[in-house]
Amino acid sequence: MKVKIINGPNLNLLGRRQTDIYGTSDFISFFKKLREKYPEIEIDHYQSNVEGEIVNKIHEVGFSYDGIIINAGGYTHTSISIADALVAVETPAIEVHITNILAREEYRHMSFIAYACCGTIMGFGLDSYRLGLEGLIEIVRRKK
Repeated sequence: MKVKIINGPNLNLLGRRQTDIYGTSDFISFFKKLREKYPEIEIDHYQSNVEGEIVNKIHEVGFSYDGIIINAGGYTHTSISIADALVAVETPAIEVHITNILAREEYRHMSFIAYACCGTIMGFGLDSYRLGLEGLIEIVRRKK
């Protein structure tokens, strides 16, 4: 099984950015632990602060990977292009958020990408990615 984690803007600053909201752990350290926990799954990640690059990455992996875990960051609330890219490919996607976006500012309550995903995990810190991976594992099992 191959899974691509795609992170959007500012997620490269995890562990340093607004630690009261996002915590003190950086993504790379968490990612290493995630790969250790699931050695049977080929997991890689990609991060970009640029919307078009995220769309390109979805196109690149959307027909060859078994799943996408996407945290589109601020683009969650603005990007029809990322949503359209997720709909255009065959690979199932899970939307994840470190925080509970429904408990934050009102403008964060709307996700433009949610309809293009099989499910959404939010509010569990970096563990949202693990929970998203568990969801993808189940989706792929059901397809077979």
